Amino acid sequence: MSKMFYQKLAVTNIKKNGRTYFPYILTCICTIAMFYIMHFISVNDGLNSMSGGSQLKMILILGTYVIGFFSVIFLFYTNSFLIKRRKKELGLYNILGMEKKHIAKVLTWETFFVCIISMTLGLFLGIAVSKLMFLVLLKILNFKVPMGFYISTNSLIKTVILFGLIFILTLMNNLRQIHLAKPVELLKGGEVGEKEPKTKWILTLIGVLSLGAGYYIALTTESPLAALNMFFLAVILVMIGTWALFTAGSIALLKMLRKNKGFYYKTNNFINVSGMIYRMKQNAVGLANICILSTTVLVMVSTTVSMYIGMEDVLRTRYPRNISISAKNVSKEKAESINNLIKEQADKDNIAVKNIVKYRSLSLAMIQDKNSFTDNRNGMKNINNLGFLEFIPLSEYNAVENKSISLKENEVLLFTYRGKIAEDSINVLGNEFKIKERINNMTVDGIASAVVSNGYFIIVPDEKTIEKIYTSSTEAEGNMGELSYYFAFDTDGNAEKEIALTSEINSRIKQLSIDGYCEGLEESRESFFSVYGGLFFLGIFLGALFIMATVLIIYYKQISEGYDDRERFEIMKKVGMSKEEIKKSIGSQVLMVFFLPLVTAIIHIAFAFKVITKLLAVLNLTNITLFVLCTAGTIFVFAIFYAIVYILTSKVYYKIVS
Repeated sequence: MSKMFYQKLAVTNIKKNGRTYFPYILTCICTIAMFYIMHFISVNDGLNSMSGGSQLKMILILGTYVIGFFSVIFLFYTNSFLIKRRKKELGLYNILGMEKKHIAKVLTWETFFVCIISMTLGLFLGIAVSKLMFLVLLKILNFKVPMGFYISTNSLIKTVILFGLIFILTLMNNLRQIHLAKPVELLKGGEVGEKEPKTKWILTLIGVLSLGAGYYIALTTESPLAALNMFFLAVILVMIGTWALFTAGSIALLKMLRKNKGFYYKTNNFINVSGMIYRMKQNAVGLANICILSTTVLVMVSTTVSMYIGMEDVLRTRYPRNISISAKNVSKEKAESINNLIKEQADKDNIAVKNIVKYRSLSLAMIQDKNSFTDNRNGMKNINNLGFLEFIPLSEYNAVENKSISLKENEVLLFTYRGKIAEDSINVLGNEFKIKERINNMTVDGIASAVVSNGYFIIVPDEKTIEKIYTSSTEAEGNMGELSYYFAFDTDGNAEKEIALTSEINSRIKQLSIDGYCEGLEESRESFFSVYGGLFFLGIFLGALFIMATVLIIYYKQISEGYDDRERFEIMKKVGMSKEEIKKSIGSQVLMVFFLPLVTAIIHIAFAFKVITKLLAVLNLTNITLFVLCTAGTIFVFAIFYAIVYILTSKVYYKIVS
């Protein structure tokens, strides 16, 4: 045997199987580059000097873990397709006299060459594009662009270690399959699954129940806190249901159609149903993966785009006024001193104060049961029913709204910020109040938007009523003390003046030893851009990765179906069908199977819409119309892209079949 025999044979095999190998190598290159880029940005020291840089780093580090975890699963999945298509070839080598240890050497060299090519080109691409991606991120965040270029040694080492391990593990898995398989099994490796699949009713039932449970959670979840707790459970149930229904449910449905003689014994239906049974057997897992990836892309892109576009809405929800002061344990005299402090500082900076909102209140966390609110005696067991009640004296409310409403001792006004009270009365710790009027609009502390539980603002007759409610609580400690104080206003100054005023008021508050703080919209703008811009960047970046994975799975699915349908094509010819009839029949099956994951993904989005809007409310995005438009736009663009991929991959399919 000549020197370099195994190396030459490995190179020849890669070239000969280029239709399956080259897309795999390209995917490895892109995945390696994307991991390096994300890791490079996440450890970039330039983020430390940004406002909100620490939160941004956490988001990007999370993205690095997601890409790394996804790379392991995805490259294993695509490698399994490669080895399946190669089994017949490797079995032929075995029959012709090559021992399995020789085949193992060939596979080892093939993996080595793929690894070297992928690593070299992937890291080169990652290094070349990393600075550009960092500049894109800074552009999204509206930050200044720093000059200079460098290569992250840390990112290089982490990338080489991760993907080196992935290639080693895939090689070991391939060698395991070759070692355990008999020569005859290798020769027929690509034809496994030609037997008619059995109907798996238990798995079908699991799929229906899992999908139904996931949809039920999504449709019935009301509070954002419950949405936060239940969303991932719903996601897991929908994933299990999708996988089970594609693998077992689709075959069960097709066999039910076959039992319907009136439907089945028609030329087109007979061929389509019979063909689809085998087609779903071989492609069910791939179709389920495409569906899950498509759903992930649609949710990720639509939510992150809507949050980024709706940044101003998010900021205004969190900060109803440009500058706000919140302080605890504030008497009326101390509240007046805060008012004077703000007026003096604003006059000093020559800034006009307008649209003032100020009130004193008491906030209590309670457990809600319809219109009844009780202490949190059971700890975190009732966390999903947690609600915050903000009690405001009537005199404070009348002053804010410039009204002269009067209330009896047992009457209240109710403003529901988040949640639902359908009854005409409200019971707080055993104190029954009649809801005289429901307030539609009220400017309240923007912190309420950041609280994930239900929130209610209750206008009570006087401070004595608030004290009575407080003393009814089992968690009350001594006297109630003074109420909290909220003061908010708009200014006519520019962003720099507003930020300066916010900082100066904060300093004055500390000097007076007041337990409070001042915050402003402009001061927080950069922090919000860091978080939401980072999520937008991560959503687009991961969306691109998942789309790439979707395209590769679709491509391999088309190749697999092409080889399988080539034999069916010949059988149909022999039984008398014309070429046009065969092409039409197979084409309709391929089209149906191809677009089934997209249709299912859109259905998933429709059922998940309500719970996603609840989660977006936690992130201060309450503009549902914007989210609807972003979701519709994302689905439209993705559907066009999906159709283009179908057209391009179909050319490869028909070339194989012909």
